Parts: sequence; C-alpha cells; structure tokens
Amino acid sequence: MGLSEKQKEIFRFGDSGYDALICDGAIRTGKSSLMTAAFIDWAMGHFDRTRFGICGKTADGCVKNLIMPYLGSSLARKSYRLRWRPGTKELTVAGRGRKNVFEIFGGLNESSFMLIQGRTFGGALLDETALLPRSFADQAIARCSLPGSKLWFNCNPASPSHWFYREWVSKPETKNALRLHFTIEDNPALTEDVLRRYRAAYGGVFYRRYILGEWCAAEGLVYDFGDAILTDEIPEEGDAYISVDYGTMNPFSAGLWRVVREGRAGTPRAVRIREFYHDGRASGIRMTDEDYCREIERLAGGLPVKRVVVDPSATSFITALRRRGFTVLRAKNDVLDGIRVTSSLLRSGAIRIHRGCADAIREFGLYRWADGESGGGGRDAVVKENDHAMDDIRYFANTVLAKRRT
Repeated sequence: MGLSEKQKEIFRFGDSGYDALICDGAIRTGKSSLMTAAFIDWAMGHFDRTRFGICGKTADGCVKNLIMPYLGSSLARKSYRLRWRPGTKELTVAGRGRKNVFEIFGGLNESSFMLIQGRTFGGALLDETALLPRSFADQAIARCSLPGSKLWFNCNPASPSHWFYREWVSKPETKNALRLHFTIEDNPALTEDVLRRYRAAYGGVFYRRYILGEWCAAEGLVYDFGDAILTDEIPEEGDAYISVDYGTMNPFSAGLWRVVREGRAGTPRAVRIREFYHDGRASGIRMTDEDYCREIERLAGGLPVKRVVVDPSATSFITALRRRGFTVLRAKNDVLDGIRVTSSLLRSGAIRIHRGCADAIREFGLYRWADGESGGGGRDAVVKENDHAMDDIRYFANTVLAKRRT
C-alpha cells in the first residue's frame, strides 16, 4: 500500500526551504521509520564525508526502532552500501559517489548532553523528542552548525506545558519549521481491524494522545477503573507470580497473580487473586525483612511461585527472599511508561483484580495525576499518595505480563 499525502510530505521536506521538520501526533503512523529513511536520503543527496546524529531516549532504543528496520529495508539495501558498527553505534552509508556516517546517541538523563558535546553535524534526527531531557535536545540542536543543516523531530504528544510543545510545536513559524500533525487514521497501512484494536486499548489521556494525537494535560484518576476490571475468578491453573512494593514505615504491598493462556496459542492474561498490605505508620508496627518474607510465603499459599517481582531499590529484602529460595526479578521502575502499559493491559482485559483485593481496589479509586506537572519541563507526574498497590501492580504489568504478551 502506498503512502498518504501527509507521509509523502516527510520526503519532500529535504528540498524545502524549511530549517526543521516536526512530525507529532498519534502512535503507529510511520513517523519514526519514514523519517529515518527520508533523513538518510536527504543527507546522502546534500552532503559528503559528513557526520549526522540520530538521537533517542536510549541508544539501544534507537538501534532497535530505527536502525534495524532501516537495515532490513530492501529499498535501502538497493540504494546504498550500508555498514553497521554495533560497538561504536555508527552507520556508514555509501552511494551516489558519497559516504556519510550516522552516529547513534541516547538522551536518558540530564547528563547525557555530554555524550554529544563537541560534535559537528550536517543534521540531526531526534526520535521521541518529548521524552528527551531538554539539555540533551538543546545540545543536539546546537551541533547542527554546517551550512544547509536541518533538524528532524518526531514525537507522540505529551502535556501542552512541555517545553518542546511551547517552543516548537505550537509556533513552528518562529523556527522556520514545517509541522506535520498525525492522527492514527493518517497511516493507510493500518486496517480497520487494527485501528479498532488500538482505539480499544487506550483510555483517558492516553487515548487523546496516542489515538487522537492531542497535546493534553494528564488530570483526574490515573486509571479508568470500573466494575469491568473486577472479577470473582480464581484460576486453578497458570504460572504464579508475586509483585512487591517494599516499605518499612511506608506501606508494603504485595499481590499474588495467576497468569493463564486462552487456548494453546492465546495471549496471556493475569488475575490478581489475593494480596498482603501493611501500613507500618498507621499500625505502629514496624516489620523486618524476615517478617515480610514470612508474609510472602503465606501469600503464596503453597503455590510454586515462578518469580517475585520487587522494587529494585529494596536490596536487603531481595537478599532475604533469595535466601528463602525465591527467584527474584528486579522490577522495571519507569513510572510513566509503566502506567501507560498497565493502563493498556487493564483496558484490554489482560489484567483483572479479584474483588477480595480491597487495598488495591481502594487505591485505584484514589490514585491521581498531580495538578500541574511537577516532573519538570512539562512532564506528567502522579500524586505520591495511595500508590503502593498501584506500584506493585505496575511492576508486574511492565516487567512480567507485557514481556510475556510480546
């Protein structure tokens, strides 16, 4: 299937008079893959023996999401001679009598700008710009000082108070930038069945951002929690997992899960069948790591637990669990990414909560987005209250279930 007119505009940008291209909006619209191909084509048509930057939240993420798909493209292999160096994360592209090098960089935190400092680029592609620290993005922009250099940005929407929205997306004319805004319908390669599945997978702020492509504030309850998420089912079969948010005086929350598969080739779903919750400050009783280990054993109730997924900062508790023979998995602790994954799994029915899990149900009704982003740079933030069962559920969803479904 051919490209839409809006997708074709990405390839026309290189010969335009604009200094920058901004592609923002919904997920699954081809922004990243098409921009990578167009960016390299433009560079090869206008420069020789020049370095370019390809930047994302992590270098490995850029390699997986941009470089590997590009290397697998038959059109790219027919057009150029490609040499990928995994050790230095450099892609050398040769053809049309020219040769250029594309370096991969990750902007994981505020100190990442030092990785790119001192470079001189003919252009830079910034993937998922709204996820990058501003110091890193600014440094990448500053590196593009050669005559004829251009900036290529793509991202999914975030808060309208995000620095990139305020300074670039909302007023592209001040930067001599072309803005192409996408909704999920702008990708003709997606069938109606696929579109229906994506629309059903997201709710609330995630639906507005990822499906409609809107820059909107996160507000109200974090999860669309209702009776459809509750169940009286206790599966008799399936792998058992326990997820833990560790606390001494702060609440300690743990949930026992059964992961079952629908049919021989079905995707897994999980039911939180029971829980343990202890608030040391409210009860006045401070429990030790050994006390908590005994509670984890009681929670398991004799089931062979495949993994205990634990807050990665709880090092002493992890050690105590391993001494008792548990296999421990350190949880992925990216809050916003974990919330997105958990929200999608809840909405799709992949996660259900047994009605007996009273503390988890209570927290679902209280867990809220902060009024006004407190994460810095217009980033979303949650209120750090009533979040302990929410954290252990997020650990399980993002570390175990999302991986098994993939």
